[in-house]
Amino acid sequence: MSGLGLVTPAGVGVPANWDGVLAGRSTAVRPPQLAGLPVDFACVVPDFDADTLLGRRKTWLLDRHAQFAVVAAREAVGDAGLDIADCDPHRIAVIIGTGAGGTITAETQHRRLLETGAARISALTLPMALPNMATAQVAIDLGAHGPSMSVATACASGATAIGLARDLLRFGVADVAVAGGTDAAVTPYFAAAFARMKALSTRRHDPAGASRPFDVERDGFVMAEGAGVVVLETEQHARGRGVRPRTHLLGYGASTDAYHATTPAPDGVGVERAMRAALAEAGLGSDDIGHVNAHGTSTPLNDVAEAAAVRRVLGRDTVITSTKGVTGHPLGAAGAIEAVYTVLALRHGLVPPTANVQAVEPAVDLDVVVDAPRKNQGTAAVSNSFGFGGHNTALVIAVT
Repeated sequence: MSGLGLVTPAGVGVPANWDGVLAGRSTAVRPPQLAGLPVDFACVVPDFDADTLLGRRKTWLLDRHAQFAVVAAREAVGDAGLDIADCDPHRIAVIIGTGAGGTITAETQHRRLLETGAARISALTLPMALPNMATAQVAIDLGAHGPSMSVATACASGATAIGLARDLLRFGVADVAVAGGTDAAVTPYFAAAFARMKALSTRRHDPAGASRPFDVERDGFVMAEGAGVVVLETEQHARGRGVRPRTHLLGYGASTDAYHATTPAPDGVGVERAMRAALAEAGLGSDDIGHVNAHGTSTPLNDVAEAAAVRRVLGRDTVITSTKGVTGHPLGAAGAIEAVYTVLALRHGLVPPTANVQAVEPAVDLDVVVDAPRKNQGTAAVSNSFGFGGHNTALVIAVT
C-alpha cells in the first residue's frame, strides 16, 4: 500500500483521523436530518466543504458518498506520490465498495416525486444514486481507464474491494489499483430501518457513549458515514518509479456464513474461516500478529462472535481494538477506513484505544485496548470486516 486517504467523522484527511482515533473520543452528534426519529444521533463527517474540496460544479454532480470517495482517492494518490500522467492509464484499476450507494439523492428525489410530481425529478438522479457511481466518479476524476467495478458486501464492502483490487494486481490485470469504500447513509430512511431492526444503540441520553464495542453494556451500533481509499501497486511498478512501499497487503481471506440475513453465524465460524485463509496466504501465524483491528460494531451478537473466532485463531492473549467507538459504523466504508487505521497503527507503532469501554464483556476474553493507545508489538496485524448476509473479510497487513 503506497497511499492512504480518509474522510470520516474523525476528520477529513489522514492526519486529523489519526489524531482523532488516538484520542479515543466519540464523534456522535444529533444531525438535523434525524430529528424526531426513534434514534436521532449518528457520527457524521465534520466541516466537509465539498465546494472548496471539489469545486462547485463537481459537487453539484455528485452524491455525498461519491464526494467522499473522490476526496479520499485524491488524498491517497497524492500520498503515494503517484503522477497519473506518468502511468499507463489503461493499467490503473478502480474498485470502490459501498453498502448503500447514493441514498441521499434517492431519498431526496423520491420525496420530490411524491410531493411535486414526475416532472420535477432531477435528470441527474440516476447518475448520482446508482451504486456504481462512486467508482465511476473516482475513475473519471483520476483518468483511470483500467478495470473498474463496485463491490457490495454490505459492511464488508470496503475491505472486500481492497482484497479484490490486490487480486487484480496479482493476476497481472493492472499495475495500480485505487481501492476502498464509501457510504453516506445517515438519512431518515436508513436510520428508521436500522432502528426497526433494533440494530442501533438507543442510548439517546448519552450519544457520545453509545458506540462501545466489547463493553458489557453495548446495545447496538451508531450509524456513521465516510470513505477510506488506498493505492495498491505491484512491486515492479513501485520500483520503476523509485518507490519502496512500507506497507504490504500480505493476505486476503473471505467467506460467507450462509446462515442468516442479519445474524452472524454462532461462534463466528465464518469469521474464523476468513481469518485463517488470510493468515495462510500471508504465511503467518498467531505469533506474527501484533493486534487485530476488529469489526467490533458494539452490537451484542457481533462482538462476542468475532471474539470467539479471534480466540480460536490467534489465542486469548490477542490484542484487539475497535475504532468504531470513535467513528461509529460507516457501513460499506468501514472496512477500508479500518484498513487504513491498521496501516497507521503499524507505521506509528501504536494501537488506538477502543472508546467508551467501561467494563469489557466477560465473554470477549481478549486483551481489549482501552483508555489510551498502546505500543504495538508486531509488524503485522489483521483487519476484520463483516456484513449483513454473512459476508466476512479479513486482511493481513504488514510493514517492512
